[in-house]
Amino acid sequence: MTRATDQHIPHTGTASHPSSAHTVDKAALADSPFTALGLIPELVLAVAESGYTQPTPIQQQSIPPLLKGQDILGCAQTGTGKTASFALPILQLLNAQKKPAPVETKPARHPPIAKKIRALVLSPTRELASQIEESFRIYGAHTGLTSTVIFGGVKQGAQVQRLRIGVDILVATPGRLLDLMGQGFVSLTDLQFFVLDEADRMLDMGFIHDVRKVLKALPPVRQSLLFSATMPPDIEALAMTFLRSPVRVAVTPPASTADRIEQSVYKVGKNDKPKLLAHLLKDANLSRVLVFTRTKHGANKVVKQLAEAGFRGEAIHGNKSQNAREAALAHFKSGETRILVATDIAARGIDVDNVSHVINYDIPNEPESYVHRIGRTARAGAEGVAFAFCDWDEQGFLNTIEKLIQKRIPVVSDHPFASTGARSERTESVPAQRPQRLGHGGQSRSDRPQRTTRSDASPQRTARPAQEGQRSRPEQSSFKERGERTERGERTERGEIRNDARADRGERSGHGHGPRPAKPPQQDGSGQRRSDGAGASREPSRSHGRPSSHGPKPSGKSNGGGDRARGSNTQAQRERTERQLDWMKRYT
Repeated sequence: MTRATDQHIPHTGTASHPSSAHTVDKAALADSPFTALGLIPELVLAVAESGYTQPTPIQQQSIPPLLKGQDILGCAQTGTGKTASFALPILQLLNAQKKPAPVETKPARHPPIAKKIRALVLSPTRELASQIEESFRIYGAHTGLTSTVIFGGVKQGAQVQRLRIGVDILVATPGRLLDLMGQGFVSLTDLQFFVLDEADRMLDMGFIHDVRKVLKALPPVRQSLLFSATMPPDIEALAMTFLRSPVRVAVTPPASTADRIEQSVYKVGKNDKPKLLAHLLKDANLSRVLVFTRTKHGANKVVKQLAEAGFRGEAIHGNKSQNAREAALAHFKSGETRILVATDIAARGIDVDNVSHVINYDIPNEPESYVHRIGRTARAGAEGVAFAFCDWDEQGFLNTIEKLIQKRIPVVSDHPFASTGARSERTESVPAQRPQRLGHGGQSRSDRPQRTTRSDASPQRTARPAQEGQRSRPEQSSFKERGERTERGERTERGEIRNDARADRGERSGHGHGPRPAKPPQQDGSGQRRSDGAGASREPSRSHGRPSSHGPKPSGKSNGGGDRARGSNTQAQRERTERQLDWMKRYT
């Protein structure tokens, strides 16, 4: 609807009426274009008090068939007056029904009969649900019909109390509605009108299963409506499941943008986006700016960066409490806050007049989201401006958006942070190269002669498969080296001399070449004979007087081959076992 003057609708929760701001000549209501659509004087008066003078195309096409009781399948972009197109006829049809007789006064212990829910509007987000309920309350101010809104994120006590009193129109989000239905606080048996608003957003947010559950609880006889900004095939398939011979209403091609919105793209690096945003906000023409980010963390980060640059802004997203979200939205509506940073979740519920600029700080990865974002400006016949900051990584998203809207968005290159979009010109810093480490002899690794591979020299020889009880040549050489280290008395990582375990395996092995004879004792520099079992003379490690229990671990299978030292190692094993038994007898 087109307004005669710019008048802000009071935010959710206020009881003020717009009649105090507009003086309406009731005699002139008969000549109103809304009267020509078939609306009753009470609704025409409420519309005139809100400042609207002309119906929008979606309202001109939707209101007459709805008043005739037909189902509607509507496709129109945001900001075209979809809410009034279904709110006004529903209010008129409910008001035309015979009103029940007044309830007789009963004793205090018997509460009055509560109203039954006769109209249900399903919305994807809290903000949008609040906006819809507010529109019902304003347009139905002279009808006596009541309405309320329920959504998650807040305690249900106040919502349940309102439902117990009874309402005619209920606006709800799918999650909280199913929750209260399961608790028995919501009954849809007397429902006459069902509206599924922003159906495409319902599908994007994963509410399709909740929507199907709600559809199963609806009575068979009802009037149903579906409105969506875009009309993908999945939405049409869903509409055919509960709409009966609907009247199709489409005032603009699906996923198209308003002609009154001036769109432009700024090619800028990711790290320069905060600087570009601060640079643009210095212009006084950006009087009421809505900035969209892709993530909740990104929204908080932008608010912090704006504060460092000297600009006050507030964030609104799913992690904020409902009271904080409503407060931020109220500050933005009243003009107390010039900048509001939001995510796509909140994009559908921000119905604020005179939003001068919409800035896509992050290009959305879903092209339909771009249409909904920039639809927050140029509402109710006004004009608006939409900027988009495009990094090199987001060029693919921009191409998809241009393909969807079938329009080439002009690029603004005259700004101090312009980027051509090439990968080499991105603003991310390049890490410094690490200095080359010098090896032995003062040569760097790059200066060393490269080792020749087998493929460059001679063809690789095919290894023969090792028979049972035998080892391949590399394994034998490694065992030989480890055996020499053990003979010098070195300990392995387990803390024990591996000769003990090898001797044990050699005694139990009954295949292969058998155990090899032990080497003759060697002499050291003093002429003394030294045994190979150097670990036998070494005292085992003790912990608080307790001898170490680390001994040879018997193996159930042989690894092949024998050991070079057996006799002295076996003696060391017996001595170690005797000391352990002696300790056990002493302390047990």
